[in-house]
Amino acid sequence: MKDMKKTLPLLCFAFLVFFSSCKTTKPVFNPEKKYSPEQLRRDYTLFRKILEDCHPSLYWYTSKKDLDHYFDQGYAQIRDSMDELRFRAHLSYVISKIDCGHTSIRYSKKYTRYLDTTRAPQFPLVLKWWGDTLVVVANLNRRDSVLKRGVILKSINGLSVAQLRDTLFNYVVTDGYSSTGKYQTLSTGLNFGNWYTCVFGRQDAYTIRFLDPQSAEQEVTIPNYDSRADSSRRDGGGRGRKADSLHLRHVPEPGTKRRRQSDRFRSHEFQVDTSGHTAFMTLYTFAHGNHLRGFFRRSFKTLQRQRIPNLVIDVRSNGGGDANLSTLLTRYLVDRPFKLADSLYAIKRHSQYDRYVEKSNLYHFLMLFVTHREDDGRYHFGYFERHYFEPKENHHFDGQVYILIGGNSFSATTLFAGSLKGQHNVTLVGEETGGGAYGNTAWMIPDVELPNTGIRFRLPKFRLVIDQFREKDGRGVMPDVTVLPRADAISRGVDYKTEKVKELIRSSK
Repeated sequence: MKDMKKTLPLLCFAFLVFFSSCKTTKPVFNPEKKYSPEQLRRDYTLFRKILEDCHPSLYWYTSKKDLDHYFDQGYAQIRDSMDELRFRAHLSYVISKIDCGHTSIRYSKKYTRYLDTTRAPQFPLVLKWWGDTLVVVANLNRRDSVLKRGVILKSINGLSVAQLRDTLFNYVVTDGYSSTGKYQTLSTGLNFGNWYTCVFGRQDAYTIRFLDPQSAEQEVTIPNYDSRADSSRRDGGGRGRKADSLHLRHVPEPGTKRRRQSDRFRSHEFQVDTSGHTAFMTLYTFAHGNHLRGFFRRSFKTLQRQRIPNLVIDVRSNGGGDANLSTLLTRYLVDRPFKLADSLYAIKRHSQYDRYVEKSNLYHFLMLFVTHREDDGRYHFGYFERHYFEPKENHHFDGQVYILIGGNSFSATTLFAGSLKGQHNVTLVGEETGGGAYGNTAWMIPDVELPNTGIRFRLPKFRLVIDQFREKDGRGVMPDVTVLPRADAISRGVDYKTEKVKELIRSSK
């Protein structure tokens, strides 16, 4: 028995050593891994077949003849191996020709995790773009005293602003022909640098031509922004008091509850300027989980209690979300019954390619309950085709409403703006929405994963026609008062669109 007591710990230790030695080491992800032409062609063929079989609006803005040309051309151009970055650009070029902002290419899950965790060098400038004007909004290289906020760029690595636009626009998706949506996509966060790298490949440095304060054209070469080098300097890599002042102490990650509370706070804002008799509501999303119902109720109750006559609603950065929530907000403002859709339907509930569609069984199950096959052979979401929503009775706002819109106003946000456009007390201010005014292809949007590369693309299930009597011209919801960006306002950090609204309010008194 004593021998057994001595032997047991040794046996346990031996088993632990044995099993740990048998564990296979997880391979390190290589973002530069090349896929053979055969693998790429198989994924490309599947990509095309699934779109042709399942997409409800494939030929809405582009004829079948023209789209077949782009599909055939894309296949023929796969002659050599590609890494994921290059193949994503290849697919993005083709999918952009559908002109559906909800149908886009995504990296594989492994590549996405790599991007989330890596600190690779990146294009250092955040830019604002409209027409032939490209302006610096921020520079990640904070020590750069030349390319500061408000500086106008003329070219990057020898390509003029017009050449960059004509190239990159071929890869960025939007609804219909809304160029504002494409400009805004490239002007959001680090998107320009990400798309530049995706299309032109990774660069070590960039030759920038720009206008100096005297409007003379100058040239400078800048490196990528390397967050690793920047962190080492802030962590004491420099010398003296300046380096110490930049030292960052470790801040623990917030817990799940606090992180959710923080996300909800960032999703909406509401402020009342009593001296200006104006309330300002900012909505960054209509996604559920942000307690927007309670936020709307409290906000409109405050408006009524304080008798505020003017309400400014900023949805310039609102990419959409839950149409039930955008509809709820509309009901607090609209002066008549309205419905969301003249038609809302899918062309099929399931297909032979369902094994490549994430959560396909769940989507099939949901469609069994919410759709009905009608004589046209389509599966209609009848509730939204028939139901009229009434204006809210409690805390309905009857004052003057100013809605700020732009290229990032998309999907459910476009439904909101479109439902209120033309109402006597509503003024839309800003730029054309990125979302289509005639309708969109969305509602249920699963990812499709290609088996060889793992690259994914979004596949909307439903076609929505908002108003069948409106011309399908491929445009977004247009503003009543157009306010375009200005380089001088960007340089001074002035929100020129909000300033325009304040001017409209003052002039109406």
